[in-house]
Amino acid sequence: MKKSCIKVLKNNGEPLRRELLEAELLDNSAKIICQGDYLYLPLIREPQEYEIRDLPGDLKLTEHEFEEQKGQLKLEDLLDEVPHFELIGDIAVIEDGVPEAEKVAGAIMKVKKNVRTVLASLGPVEGEFRTRSFRTIAGEDRTSTIHKEYGCRYYIDLERAYFTPRLATERARILLQVKDGQTVVDMFAGVGPYSIMIAKKSPLIRVIAIDKNPDAIHFLRRNIELNAVSNVEAIEGDANLEAGKLASMADHVIMNLPHNAHQFLDAAIKLCAPGATIHYYDITPEDDLFSSSLKLIDEAAKRAGRSTEVTETKVVRSYAPHQLNVCIEVKVI
Repeated sequence: MKKSCIKVLKNNGEPLRRELLEAELLDNSAKIICQGDYLYLPLIREPQEYEIRDLPGDLKLTEHEFEEQKGQLKLEDLLDEVPHFELIGDIAVIEDGVPEAEKVAGAIMKVKKNVRTVLASLGPVEGEFRTRSFRTIAGEDRTSTIHKEYGCRYYIDLERAYFTPRLATERARILLQVKDGQTVVDMFAGVGPYSIMIAKKSPLIRVIAIDKNPDAIHFLRRNIELNAVSNVEAIEGDANLEAGKLASMADHVIMNLPHNAHQFLDAAIKLCAPGATIHYYDITPEDDLFSSSLKLIDEAAKRAGRSTEVTETKVVRSYAPHQLNVCIEVKVI
């Protein structure tokens, strides 16, 4: 099977292998290849430049044919049907009501050696602070963990603040748009997955992270220290109220609050410096992916005497039957 990989001199191979393993980038399903003076290390995905410290100068990103690692136990070997689950740090989360939940949890812990707890989600994200309740199926009875993503670490308590790993690729996509010297306002920052990743890219980027949930802000401040970033300002408060204090400051405004982001559009427009980009997230029906949301954004801009230019519309992921999580990006003129 052909996979993306890093080609590196043998002498530098072992330190780099450990770095890739720590960053959860090394693909253990494929055998590392040794050819001549070089090693080929298979990747889960291409690393960002800030994810791996002390990169050897001789490495090269390339593709190569790899053999499958034999003898690795898979969930399919233990379960007739593998249910959907999320891995957040050393916690696996399954939906409540999964048939034979204890058997599923045991299989996950047997195959995923780093998993210490399996939780069942007891319902959807709900309430003012977007939280969920869980019950412990197997392992340690806790809801807190440290999750690694794109070279960042996040302390999370899943019952006290919302977090999903399913937006990791989306967060990295936004990261690539932010440049040195710019100011980013993350209106619904949570524990900081957008804010800290962006801040870690460069100390020349200013990030203002807002959230109404005091627990989320507590964890965000802890994560700022955990990732040693000094260019994130954490603000506990309602984004609608805080926007007035930050008027015309932002080059990027992140609105990751699907279902309710439309209630904050006037505030988002107020935050925007001329030419700023709003990254607006919504849950929309498959027969009206973008048009209704675009209308709401345009109306908010007109109320402020401004106009917008659409720069990107994309489906981020499936959310529910016939409903999709989308991102709309507009430049505010």
